[in-house]
Amino acid sequence: MTIPFGGPGRNSPALPNLPTPPTGWPVGSFATYEEAQRSVDYLADQEFPVGDVTIVGVDLMLVERVIGRLTWGRVIGSGAASGVWMGLFVGALLAYSNNNSAMLAIGLVGGVVFSVIFAAISYAATRGKRDFTSSSQLVAGRYDVLSHPRNAERAKEVLAKLAMGPRSGPDWESPTG
Repeated sequence: MTIPFGGPGRNSPALPNLPTPPTGWPVGSFATYEEAQRSVDYLADQEFPVGDVTIVGVDLMLVERVIGRLTWGRVIGSGAASGVWMGLFVGALLAYSNNNSAMLAIGLVGGVVFSVIFAAISYAATRGKRDFTSSSQLVAGRYDVLSHPRNAERAKEVLAKLAMGPRSGPDWESPTG
């Protein structure tokens, strides 16, 4: 589990507070994050001290995938949809505090109107320079798994068994049954 915004492990000596280059010896290199994660999971299953392991994304890229064309209809529609949720939330708080269910409808209408106006102003401010929607993602060209030098050779041996494929163990079933 990662702790992106702090938490109990944030001040641990093992987790630096400032950006710090990773340390350790490379024990595996993978084309996808899923493969790197699977290798670390396999190390954990083999009772390897995974606290000594780091996954490092190398050759980082920001990938923006275009989802579709942005039109006034979509802008107004998405503004209204987000306004419904905000309006229901505010309306529910008002209805609860005033003991008046009509406040729910007032909050709903107010949320929709406010969100549609805000979305329209934001879209108009772009003046047609970004008429598409997209989703961005930070990806790496490869993912290296590093281990503390004291355990690096053992990690390589364990990962070599993973690369050879399942031979035995609780998750493996013999082809003969």
